[in-house]
Amino acid sequence: MNTLHAHHVAQLQQRAEQALARTGFDALAIASGIEKFAFLDDRPYLFQPNPHFKHWLPLTQHPNSWLLVRPGRKPLLIYYQPDDYWHLPPEAPSGFWVDPFDIVVIADPADAAAHLQGHGRLAVIGEADAALEGVLPNNPEALLHLLHYPRACKSEYELEQMRAASRRAVKGHVAAQQAFMEGRSELDIHRAYLAATGHTDRDLPYTNIVGLNEHCAVLHYQYQDPQAPAQSRSFLIDAGAQVNGYASDITRTWSRGGHEEFEAVLAAMEAAQLALVDEVRAGTDYREIHLSTHRRIAAILSSQGIVKMSAEAIVAEGVSSTFMPHGIGHLLGLQVHDIGGFMADESGAVAPKPEGHRYLRLTRVLEPGMVVTIEPGLYFIPTLLDKLRATSAGGAVDWAKVERLLPYGGVRIEDDVACRASGAPENLTRDAFAALA
Repeated sequence: MNTLHAHHVAQLQQRAEQALARTGFDALAIASGIEKFAFLDDRPYLFQPNPHFKHWLPLTQHPNSWLLVRPGRKPLLIYYQPDDYWHLPPEAPSGFWVDPFDIVVIADPADAAAHLQGHGRLAVIGEADAALEGVLPNNPEALLHLLHYPRACKSEYELEQMRAASRRAVKGHVAAQQAFMEGRSELDIHRAYLAATGHTDRDLPYTNIVGLNEHCAVLHYQYQDPQAPAQSRSFLIDAGAQVNGYASDITRTWSRGGHEEFEAVLAAMEAAQLALVDEVRAGTDYREIHLSTHRRIAAILSSQGIVKMSAEAIVAEGVSSTFMPHGIGHLLGLQVHDIGGFMADESGAVAPKPEGHRYLRLTRVLEPGMVVTIEPGLYFIPTLLDKLRATSAGGAVDWAKVERLLPYGGVRIEDDVACRASGAPENLTRDAFAALA
């Protein structure tokens, strides 16, 4: 790990030096971020580190720290370690990550300013509230573009963290499936997930989506009902894990059996998802994978008799968007929806979304090292179905069958997939499930 991380930092140093030279700055300062408090309260929100800071360092619970990057010199970590008896302060810097950095320890956040000043024209990345005396975040747009665009392609160090995050998450998914099969509530399933992953709600990369029955049709279902339903028919869990600041993002849908029509949809979606994963190849425009998804969803709607039209007509009439109203996926890494998904190049030019597909989060051509999610869905969402019923295409829908499927909510299956230089992609999610099995 030491060697992988050292190579990763060296790559970031080279990238930062080139960006500084091209934008006319002498040094780069990156704030870790500050702790924020609820309005009229002394209760802090969960700390969210600046992703630029944790790109260099696996420090995710370290507010008031800074990183100073100067051409030709080791990066300087200004490490905040308060003398505090109300809360547990950070331990002294140690671990695989320390060697590439010069490190100074401060006990007062304001002391960072003295180490950041006097380095010429300073580019400062951070939120406005991270400002210190003489050190004001300016977030130069051109420099940010130069850093964001290549961030999509992960180093081997980053891929190792993401593999570990997948392995951590699948333990929770297996525990959650077991809890569902036992007929437990959404809250109990969520707790089983946390126990299996060793996470708390504080350090999940995003809020778990844990939905039973009709809740499977709520794309970002935000609750965990403490009461188990009288009958658990279907279960959708969208939940990830985090390792050293890198996320996994995995979705599975399960059924307790007994409904042939829903089981057939679930099986068809599994096959379609695997086929879409195989489309993750270097040189492929991710927008084409999204459009391929709609063709595959349309084929399922047609073959299952849900919509009595050809697959081509289902796509042409926009009917597939009723049943899959979101994008096929996004970049993944330091952020669950990692930045840079719409960049056509390092200038910040935008690669547009396909017409009529406004919720797609990634429009780039795939390159080796990119990690993307592939998450097709097929849902029975009452508000969207009502709109479809009112159109001319609504006459082609088997509404009786839709009514039978409504209590199951829908299906989403999501894997985290790394694009390789050649050949088949690396499926981090399926590899993790296989390793656990």
